[in-house]
Amino acid sequence: MKIVLAPDSFKENMTALQAARAMQRGVHDVYPEAETVMVPMSDGGEGFVDAIAAAWGAEVVTVPTVDALGRPIRAAYGLDGDRAVMDVASCAGLELIDPADRDVLHSNTAGLGLLIKDAVGRGARRIILGIGGSATNDAGLGMLTALGARLLDAVGEPVTPYPEQFERIAAIDLDGLLPELARVRFQVACDVTNPLAGPDGATAVFGPQKGVTPEWVSVLDRALAHVARVSGHGKEAAVPGAGAAGGLGFSLRVFLGAELEPGVELVARAVALGDAVVGADLVLTGEGSVDAQTLAGKTPAGVARVAAGAGVPCVVFAGRIKDGAENLLEHGVRDLVKVGPPDEPLEQALRHGQENLRRAVGDYLRR
Repeated sequence: MKIVLAPDSFKENMTALQAARAMQRGVHDVYPEAETVMVPMSDGGEGFVDAIAAAWGAEVVTVPTVDALGRPIRAAYGLDGDRAVMDVASCAGLELIDPADRDVLHSNTAGLGLLIKDAVGRGARRIILGIGGSATNDAGLGMLTALGARLLDAVGEPVTPYPEQFERIAAIDLDGLLPELARVRFQVACDVTNPLAGPDGATAVFGPQKGVTPEWVSVLDRALAHVARVSGHGKEAAVPGAGAAGGLGFSLRVFLGAELEPGVELVARAVALGDAVVGADLVLTGEGSVDAQTLAGKTPAGVARVAAGAGVPCVVFAGRIKDGAENLLEHGVRDLVKVGPPDEPLEQALRHGQENLRRAVGDYLRR
């Protein structure tokens, strides 16, 4: 018997690798001789670097960079020969900034640019990038300046890459951009389809969760639209995904030639999930919570699609199964399984997460 274990992380509880190991123990409790193949997953958010780096057997490199406010930090990315995997959350992430300190007007993505520069300097020529969880709304200009670009005003003086200054920008000078970038292929895990600006744009939709107050939404929205105009790529601002990560999707696509695609599909390909499920009898996946939105690019739905394509049944395990999760049963999922007792308090469920998952897998297989 061959069983593939391809969970995402269980938020605030266990990493994807820890979840896969708990599942493995549950399988072996019932079928000690079963072949288990662990393929930790991510949809581009939490655990993105860990999942892909583990699958590659990549070296994890930790380097100096800065957070969204420009404060010195250290961040890690995976490096495997000429390919690298990194994410925005580790260097310009919202969770790195205390709520009282969040200030979109003075935040940018320079930290990501420093990670990219380091990876390219070590020979990376293919970079897979997860852009979920950013604290920024800078259209990726912080990243660009860290890579050598310059923002100039009407008289050719430099403009700092912070949104409060964007309407002063008259030109974006790319002459100093790191030459090696022309030979780097960027693949971006992006489940957001919003444009750069407008009522469905980066600022209006995602700004408030980053601390943008209502009176500043229109100001910052105009700033992003201005960036698109002076860049000479105004039409590209309307492309789905341009508004991802506070407009980072725009700069990645326009200036670095990045390919934006659904996160779980990119990860599934990067970790060779399709190869792993060939010949399997069962695929187990899961995450902390499943609901009506799970079909919209979340890991369990993506894993189920890959399993269905190989004709292998898939079972989803989750700490919480909410309304709408039953829709998964019409899209390649055989069963939904609740992890942990139904009346277990949240604090206790988090403390016993791995043991609960092991038990849930074993109980399911016995049934």
